[in-house]
Amino acid sequence: MTATTLFQRTTGPLGAPFLLLGGVLGSNLDMWRPQLAHFGDALRVVRFDHRGHGGSPVPPGPYSIEELGRDVLALLDRLGIERTSYCGLSLGGMVGMWLAANAPERIDRLVLICTAAHLPPADGWLERAAQVRAGGMAPVADAVLGRWFTPRFRAALPARVAPYRAMVAACPAEGYAAGCEAIAAMDLRADLDRIGAPTLVIAGADDPASPPEHGERIHAGIAGSRLVVVPNAAHLANVEQPDAIAQLIMDHVTD
Repeated sequence: MTATTLFQRTTGPLGAPFLLLGGVLGSNLDMWRPQLAHFGDALRVVRFDHRGHGGSPVPPGPYSIEELGRDVLALLDRLGIERTSYCGLSLGGMVGMWLAANAPERIDRLVLICTAAHLPPADGWLERAAQVRAGGMAPVADAVLGRWFTPRFRAALPARVAPYRAMVAACPAEGYAAGCEAIAAMDLRADLDRIGAPTLVIAGADDPASPPEHGERIHAGIAGSRLVVVPNAAHLANVEQPDAIAQLIMDHVTD
């Protein structure tokens, strides 16, 4: 299994504790901009694009969660990072669960935002993959935004939402489709009890893509984990509630 060399950006002072940030399907590393100022000088932050996303290469699909996780391990090796905290949202959280279960020596603390360990039905993901390969990203961009943000946020702050629509539309169709296939085949439920890293699970109260019950199942499966449900937030809770999410992350990884 050949790892993909992921595109990344590293900020924060040398010598500070590392935090990796993994994003949602269809995003790029700019989705974490709302949190960067909050982290300040406390963390050495590495944002990365999954394979098939943003500035990373786009190998042909299908992908698997294991492949995406091994890409991250190769990134850690390339950057000389032996151990790091990891925060992932949605697809990024799925990768985080795989990492914490299968490479526990590399993961210090874990934050899982608006994600799931199993997200059936697989047919829905495979249909979306086929749709994107046939018609590109533009036809699905508005539907994605409908899951990413609450209606009131989209109506009140269209200028805040517009860059995320552009982000989705710019995602390589093959990368998005292959990511859909990874989620279709994913079942991390048996991995949860192997996660020993201190884990914070965050759910968006209004998330239609990974509703809070998915966070509750992850919380129940990871011994000693903590669950927080953030109000007035859909799937991109870090954008709708940037201050609350940043504080939760900071409190957990710097405790």
